Amino acid sequence: MGGPGDPPEGTPEGAPGGAEDEYRSVVFDESFVRAARLQESSARERVSDHAPAVRRRPPLRRGITRQATVLLLLLAVAFGTAVFMGFRHPYGAAPVKRSTEPLRMSVVPLAPRGQVPGAPDARTLYARSPAARFAVGLAGMPLPPSQPTAHFSDSQVLAALDTARKYVLHSALDPDVLTGRQVRPVRALIAADQLDQFDRSMDAPAADGRHAPTGWMVRFDPARTALAGDDIRTRGALKVTETDAATLQVVADGTFVYALRAAGTEGKTPVSLFTVRRELTFRFDRDTLRIGQTRLTASSTQAGPLSCDTDTSAYLRPLLAGERARAGGPPATDPYGTGAPALCGTLADTTQPHV
Repeated sequence: MGGPGDPPEGTPEGAPGGAEDEYRSVVFDESFVRAARLQESSARERVSDHAPAVRRRPPLRRGITRQATVLLLLLAVAFGTAVFMGFRHPYGAAPVKRSTEPLRMSVVPLAPRGQVPGAPDARTLYARSPAARFAVGLAGMPLPPSQPTAHFSDSQVLAALDTARKYVLHSALDPDVLTGRQVRPVRALIAADQLDQFDRSMDAPAADGRHAPTGWMVRFDPARTALAGDDIRTRGALKVTETDAATLQVVADGTFVYALRAAGTEGKTPVSLFTVRRELTFRFDRDTLRIGQTRLTASSTQAGPLSCDTDTSAYLRPLLAGERARAGGPPATDPYGTGAPALCGTLADTTQPHV
């Protein structure tokens, strides 16, 4: 080895003849770095094993260090991308908390001009009315083609349409609901923050535009009315729109024609037709879409033949074959709290079951 001022491996051949600083830079760049891998043997090693005074250190495992660095870099990039997409992806936006919007409802009776016509069976009545062209049951309200919106995917739009259609099925076509035996199928589709209003409507019906069971569903007074068949004629449509980045709205507009007869007189009294026109407005956010529930925000019903003075809040009480509307106006209800009088329409022709 050289002197104290020499590099560990001696003066390199071909050392530059320039200034001392230039020489030292070459030594640092080459020989000094190589010497850093040398490690002095311990005194015991030199005595017992005749080991050299120094030995070469094992080289660093650069490959593993580089692999670990690359792996950490990839994980960081992946995490950053996931966070970015979570904030920016239109279908994964954070839900917006909204205050509960109560259902606003109206039920308008339609009075016949004369006596309600009847027939021995429903088939005869359907055949001579526009309902002959209607489909039976839910087939009359098909699902429209679904397309993604700006902030909701195709599957989310389809889920909204499907839930709205299920609500129509259970609230207007389910025999147990129509005859007042059940409300659970309808209740199961209502979002949790509307259940208090729904339950109050069932427990204490009121013609106040907020708590009429007939605003939530079609149901007849079982004490006086029975279904004369379950082939309910239906014609309607569903329309979906995005109202804002967090909300889908579905409007279900349908006409339903029922064949009815007096309760407890199966086969003994004539059958008559009863028409209900309903427009329901549903709201969905990502939470309700995920669990298959909805918020019903508006319900508008026109139904007849009915007497204008009939209370339609708890049940619909149709005029049956051979009956006429009683004289008098509608009951004093205030559906929207505006002070306006309640409405009653006229059924144009009781043999033509359309509203």
